[in-house]
Amino acid sequence: MAGKFEWVLLSYRLPREPSTVRVTVWRKLKRLGVAQVLDGLVALPADARTREQLEWIADEVLAAKGEATIWIARPGSRAQEQAFARQMTEAVVSDYATVMVAAREALDIDDVARRRTVARLRRELARIRSRDFFPPPERERAQRAVEKLASNAGKNSKTQARSRP
Repeated sequence: MAGKFEWVLLSYRLPREPSTVRVTVWRKLKRLGVAQVLDGLVALPADARTREQLEWIADEVLAAKGEATIWIARPGSRAQEQAFARQMTEAVVSDYATVMVAAREALDIDDVARRRTVARLRRELARIRSRDFFPPPERERAQRAVEKLASNAGKNSKTQARSRP
């Protein structure tokens, strides 16, 4: 049985020098959360946003004297599609785990630092969600951990204010 979803693929090749272009392209692809199919071939679930994002990167590759082609395709089997989804999910699971650890560690810091941490972790959650195409349970857990941290902000200062003579 063929894959159920359409995927947008970017096939690209860049000159070895300057290496900064290669690094820049790879970082952008990582931020998008691509599945690495092969060297120089990445995939994202197809929608207007992901197609446009890969087209922008293809334009950068071409501007750097490289080669780039965009494809719309379906994996040949459901197992291949699940492997892409699993690869993409594993990447965001570790990022959600990092957010959960940071939220737990921040429970004991002062209120000003805690509020800054909550804001930073909320921004980080938004960045992760932008490349979370197959939300794992860790997504909700990380969200709850940040909201727990946010709801604890101010409690220490109230407790401290009451305990002052």
